[in-house]
Amino acid sequence: MIENKQQKVVTRFAPSPTGFLHIGGIRTALYAWAYAKKNNGTFILRIEDTDKAREVGGSIDHIIESLKWIGIDWSEGPDISGPNAPYKQSERLASYQKYAKILVEKGLAYADPYTEEEVESFRKKAEEEKRPFLYRDHRPENPPVWDGTKPLRFKITDVKSYEWVDEVRGKLKAGPEALDDFILIKSDGYPTYNFAHIIDDLEMGVTHIMRADEFISSTPKFLALYEALELERPSFVTLPPIMGADGKKKLGKRDGAKDFLEYRNEGYLPDAMINFLAFIGWNPGGEKEILTKEEFINLFDIKQIHISGGGFNEEKLDWINKEHIKRLPEEELEKNIFAWLPQELHIKKLIPLIVERISKFSDIKTMVDSGELDFFYKEPAYEASKLIYKDVSSQKIKSNLEEALDSLQMTEEEDFTFEKIKALLMDIANHMDSRGEVLHPIRFALSGLDKSPDPFILADILGKKETITRINKAISILSL
Repeated sequence: MIENKQQKVVTRFAPSPTGFLHIGGIRTALYAWAYAKKNNGTFILRIEDTDKAREVGGSIDHIIESLKWIGIDWSEGPDISGPNAPYKQSERLASYQKYAKILVEKGLAYADPYTEEEVESFRKKAEEEKRPFLYRDHRPENPPVWDGTKPLRFKITDVKSYEWVDEVRGKLKAGPEALDDFILIKSDGYPTYNFAHIIDDLEMGVTHIMRADEFISSTPKFLALYEALELERPSFVTLPPIMGADGKKKLGKRDGAKDFLEYRNEGYLPDAMINFLAFIGWNPGGEKEILTKEEFINLFDIKQIHISGGGFNEEKLDWINKEHIKRLPEEELEKNIFAWLPQELHIKKLIPLIVERISKFSDIKTMVDSGELDFFYKEPAYEASKLIYKDVSSQKIKSNLEEALDSLQMTEEEDFTFEKIKALLMDIANHMDSRGEVLHPIRFALSGLDKSPDPFILADILGKKETITRINKAISILSL
């Protein structure tokens, strides 16, 4: 039996460069990476680029950029090499040829003599006769010598049922109907996934394979190949699907399975994305929902991966991201917020106000575009009616503003803080029939907006001089 070269935990992420990565692929990489990290093992990035017809230019760079942004690193990969190089399947053709020849010599692989049209006619006849199409029913008795110009097929010699253990789903089995002669190497010289990944995993010493549930139906084929090559089976870890918002079908592009780097462009934090994706299909137990990257790694256990699919909930993502934003160190928070603000709004006192009102950093652009932050550098223009609270008379509103102004003017510059301002204004408001009689006109006088932060926050940000100027203006407007 050919044994894996390494006994320590070795996992891998092996995407195909056929387009952008979405969250399903990233979560697979995340779990494989975390398990290797947790066990002081090796995580490998491998590119399965054997389907040249579907390959999209720039996809490999996009894969690497996506993984690096979220903070997933690897010990071996196409950009850093390693002891098992190369890490692109298109550069490993000699390995596949080597093991293909072993199977040919054992009588377990043969050249497919049929054209695509002939195979399709076999398939069509089976459909007409209402029976499953099995290529092995048409296996040639004397196939030609395989010279690489025709597809090479694996020969199923023992049509039987298979049982295997999945680390998540326990014992699984499939009947003989799941087995058929399948292509190992195509006529263009490139291997199929069914063959290539087994050889790569062998040569790279992979011990745990994490992949989606769609591969369960193909597992008997893999098991037949392991037996034919006398290989030790790795551990299979089947991950649950990520479901759409309705929880009824797998997440599709219409439901949010977008280019993963769009989350970066929208201002989500990498650690928040890890936190969010980790909980779609896994849970360590307990009430804690906000985890750092390090906490996730320490807690991760494949025994706690769920069988049923987890739902993609963008509101949950926004909440988790907001919690991570609030936990950023002061300097990092300032850097991130200022990156989304025009230069004239690079004011530290704005930061708490902004943090309270965003769930992702791109929300700042919405605030700027909507004029929500204009109050800071633009004196508001409005009519007297905007200062009126419900049916309170304009004279009463004016009197309330004058009382508030007197208190604020008596406050020393160094004491003009959120806490002091709030205490002064609330003391006045609590003696009125409704607090809105004074808080509403002050808020509008300072912001000029129907919806804005509390007047205490606004006054603290604007400072004593500008606050008094704007309240005086409001009094003047009411005097007209």
